Amino acid sequence: MKRKLEQYETPFITQISFHKLIESLERIAQSNVDYRANYAKALLKEIEKLPQFRSGIKDLSLIEEHQDLIKNLLADLFPTALTHNEIKAVAVPFHNITFNYTERFKKILDDAGVDFDMNIRDFEDDLFYIMNCCLILNDYYKQNLDFNNPLFYDIPDRNGVMKHYRILYNADFVEIIPTADAIPLTQEDIDRLIDNFDNIALWKEKFPMGSWILKGFGIVQLFDATTESSVSTLKTNLLKAADNHDEQLEEDFQSIFRSIFRIPDLKIGLTIFDPEEQKFIRPNTSKKNLQSLILDEAEEAECGKKLYDCFFKCVIKDHQVFIISNVNHFAEKKGNELFAIHLSSQNIQSCIMAPIVKGNELLGVFELASEKPRALNSINANKLDLILPYLVDTMSRYRMDLQNQIEAIIQKEYTSIHSSVYWKFRKEAQKYLRNSGEPKEYVFKEIVFKEVYPLFGEIDIKGSSEHRNQTVKLDLQRQLDTLIEIIESLKSNANLMILEQRKFELESFRRELDLPLKADTEQIMQRYIESEIHPIIHPQNAPEESKALIKKYFEKIDEKTGMFYHARKKFDNALSKVNKKLAAVLDEKQVEAQQIFPHYYERFKTDGVEHNLYIGASIDPNKPFDKIYLNNLRLWQLQTLCEMELVHHQMKAELPYHLEVTSLILVFSSPISIRFRMDEKRFDVDGTYNARYEVVKKRIDKAYIKGTQERITEKEKITIVYSHTQEKKEYLDYIKYLQFKEILEPEVEQFEVEELQGISGLKGIRVKVAHQHPTSEPA
Repeated sequence: MKRKLEQYETPFITQISFHKLIESLERIAQSNVDYRANYAKALLKEIEKLPQFRSGIKDLSLIEEHQDLIKNLLADLFPTALTHNEIKAVAVPFHNITFNYTERFKKILDDAGVDFDMNIRDFEDDLFYIMNCCLILNDYYKQNLDFNNPLFYDIPDRNGVMKHYRILYNADFVEIIPTADAIPLTQEDIDRLIDNFDNIALWKEKFPMGSWILKGFGIVQLFDATTESSVSTLKTNLLKAADNHDEQLEEDFQSIFRSIFRIPDLKIGLTIFDPEEQKFIRPNTSKKNLQSLILDEAEEAECGKKLYDCFFKCVIKDHQVFIISNVNHFAEKKGNELFAIHLSSQNIQSCIMAPIVKGNELLGVFELASEKPRALNSINANKLDLILPYLVDTMSRYRMDLQNQIEAIIQKEYTSIHSSVYWKFRKEAQKYLRNSGEPKEYVFKEIVFKEVYPLFGEIDIKGSSEHRNQTVKLDLQRQLDTLIEIIESLKSNANLMILEQRKFELESFRRELDLPLKADTEQIMQRYIESEIHPIIHPQNAPEESKALIKKYFEKIDEKTGMFYHARKKFDNALSKVNKKLAAVLDEKQVEAQQIFPHYYERFKTDGVEHNLYIGASIDPNKPFDKIYLNNLRLWQLQTLCEMELVHHQMKAELPYHLEVTSLILVFSSPISIRFRMDEKRFDVDGTYNARYEVVKKRIDKAYIKGTQERITEKEKITIVYSHTQEKKEYLDYIKYLQFKEILEPEVEQFEVEELQGISGLKGIRVKVAHQHPTSEPA
């Protein structure tokens, strides 16, 4: 007997009583049917000795002492012929007090084990209290409240598979009686309760604890609803957010499918199908908990591999379920051997692979596996009909989410539409969708932002072209020296005039590298080496003393270029590291800058990092714009470039190749217009007048100080180029502020910029960044 009278708070004083059943027996005893009357009289005679059976049992030990009598008393309600079929017991509604089990119920509890505690699923204290109150409202106050949500017991079987049983109550033998402490309710009180289901304090106020008597007994009957309940739970889990697919959720899925198929060792797996590349792909590769029977440990695989020949047509082409009930028998058929070994290595002896198809498109393959032969077969494979529709929706949603993520990455990394201007693109897209005519006839409106102030800045690798040329020459010199050494070793073993000629040509190329590098030098030498030298230095045709040299040479060759790539690799790695770090600093600071006033931002990695900012009322028409926001952004830009200079200074020692940087800001105080170029998928200045700004941007970083051969930019210094006296005053104020903060050094240089083609009157300010700035932190 299960008994837990004090498990929950309740408005009831519970009295288990058979008084209604006894009254029924008394009527039968007075009937004219002798065998029924005699049976009833005999039972009543036994019950007379136990007045508590009528008045109410408070000591539950009395039930255990008189189990046989209770069984006879309830014989009409618990037919012996059905005891091995029905799952039935006497119970107090909503309480875990049960007794007089049918034989099938007993077996279920025995299989669950002695430690199993039978509790109603998701039945919290407050819900229990309110449902007891609803019972009173329906029975005593004659309301018609529908509070009978499905209730379930979750009970494991002897193999540990969780089974789910729907609970049905029969309360025909229950009587609800108010005590002196019961509070009489008006209809207004009842209406208030009905409108406040979640207000537990109100329910306890109107139905105080122990203010009502629950007298009698109920009959609980269970129905095995494992499949239906598991499918419902599966639907709930599949609707959870995609980023919630953690290990716990994966375990839940496995438990659900074990319940549905009633296989304790059942494993589930999923493999994504990529139709474009005809590949199997593991879903959510950042997590290893999601299995794939098809891939095992691999992240992806070509569908056309011989390994998958045995099921390719069935699953991929015909979209049919593929079933292997016995892997060992499956292996006996020619063509199945490889996949049978693949499954056996995963300790799989039976499996089902079900294609997940939407329309006529294969989205993926859902997999079920067991360590036991014939545990999965063509019979229980029919249960997939209940599951696959939900998996199809989930996989379709997964693919759509994946495509959205891919599009977001492409937009962020390749064709970014900055968040500050995204609203205008969205507005135009909404107009397109609302267009009443044919969408193809809709002419997209150009995206233009007028009267915006531009800010341009860059931090550039000083002398990057010279550095790159120097590393190219160094790699070519080393490659030619190595080839000359190999030719020398071959000459000593073969009297071939061609080798003497090749050596002469290589030495000619080597002398050419002492001169400035021409644009096509590398390509000419590469073609010559590949066509004339490599064919005559194969290791298999070389003497023993030359083989080691030749092998070492080919090990140094870059697979992609066929050339030495050592000095250039150091340079490229250093450049990439500097660009990545400086771009990360700029992007991080940009998040803060957007708080000043929303503005358009874009940056580019070249031989350094450059950025464009545009700020103005048209960028965000919902916020009032003031030029103070422009001033704030200019100060932010200057300070951010200083921080980027500091970061570079701190990382120089870690670089594989020594690189210096120069920094430049172009000040332009006249507002311009920018237009989104549909063909180029990027913003550009709009109009002839505004084009002057772009011309200055492209030419200024290579300019010289007027009357000198000195570049306006210099390592470890910030150069600010401007046109008007007011701009000079503004930036000198910013410099003073940053000098006060010990970010910039005290000395300030001022100069005129040489005349550029079609541009004159530019001036410059140059100031050094204080690399020992006390607040700077190591990169």
